[in-house]
Amino acid sequence: MKRIVIVVLDSVGVGSLPDAHIYGDEGSNTLGNVSRAVGGLNLPNMGRLGLGNIVPVEGVPPADKPEGAWGKMAEVSKGKDTTTGHWEIAGLTLDAPFPTYPEGFPAEIMEAFEAQIGRKTLGNYPASGTVIIDELGEEHMKTGFPIVYTSADSVFQIAAHEEIVPLDQLYAWCETARGLLQGKHGVGRVIARPFVGEPGSFQRTANRHDYSLPPLRPTVLDALGEKGIPVYGVGKISDIFAGQGISESFPTKGNQAGIDQVVQLMEEKREDCLIFANLVDFDMLWGHRNDAAGYAKGLEEFDARLPEIMAGLRSGDLLFILADHGCDPTFPGTDHTREYVPLLVAGESVNPVHLGVRRSFADVAKTAADWFGVEYETVGISFLPEIRS
Repeated sequence: MKRIVIVVLDSVGVGSLPDAHIYGDEGSNTLGNVSRAVGGLNLPNMGRLGLGNIVPVEGVPPADKPEGAWGKMAEVSKGKDTTTGHWEIAGLTLDAPFPTYPEGFPAEIMEAFEAQIGRKTLGNYPASGTVIIDELGEEHMKTGFPIVYTSADSVFQIAAHEEIVPLDQLYAWCETARGLLQGKHGVGRVIARPFVGEPGSFQRTANRHDYSLPPLRPTVLDALGEKGIPVYGVGKISDIFAGQGISESFPTKGNQAGIDQVVQLMEEKREDCLIFANLVDFDMLWGHRNDAAGYAKGLEEFDARLPEIMAGLRSGDLLFILADHGCDPTFPGTDHTREYVPLLVAGESVNPVHLGVRRSFADVAKTAADWFGVEYETVGISFLPEIRS
């Protein structure tokens, strides 16, 4: 039995990439800046694997003899969004970024969208999700008009109060938008953003749903499936890949539920398989809300549960802990940041070596293909020869 468990700590970047200035992200360092903002982090389990050997992290000193392999990865694709990052992890790189709309979506899109859903919309400008519902939530409740907004990322987001717009209707509107947003307007994701509460105390709920474009080319997930090796998606993984290459999806609400599901799958699935999980709270709850203290607590909560994941590893297993981009809560603004991401690799057969700076997130896909003995072409370079003990 051979298995790989990939855990994506959504947005836990480890320092700005050389081209970060193009994105206005010079100086970003999600992990390092969070650790400094709170006066140090308590992450002994990731520390033992080599986290403090990747970049300076206050409270996490470099390990003299790391128990895992460690390094960091650059992103060769253009952009800094969730879809781009995850697609590259799975081996698909993009030459051009998904379109963004700093001035809002053009009339041709909005008029077509409003015609198809049969009502007007509110907003249509870049905004923080929590701010815009405070600004427009009361008007939305009076009119029933959905709130449309975007960000620095390639997203078309639709916010609606769950007591005004039933979830099924909100999801149907998102599917309508996804159908319209193709070609030159093919944004990375359409996102349902339901909320509850009263004016002055609105809160977003866990019933978010993402509608991504299907991957533009086959990923390693497709290659595994063709060889009969199942891919189990945890959290929003299936959404990110529009279900392509995912054998079975296990949506979750929050980091803790995601970790529970990973541990359960590791216990239940006794065949060759890939377990691919995204822990979204780092990004959604703390990064985008400039909450360094919450981010730090979330990191420590994950670290405290890492031994449960480690205990589930069998002799033919590899565990990859990584991220998909940055979202530095100490940085100006509330958007993603263009950063390196960490790479920690653990398992009984792993040689604890320094993996250096990987040229692409796609090295993960190539390594996974090699581990399972599956042919898959990508720009990624396998690090399997380096970690074999």
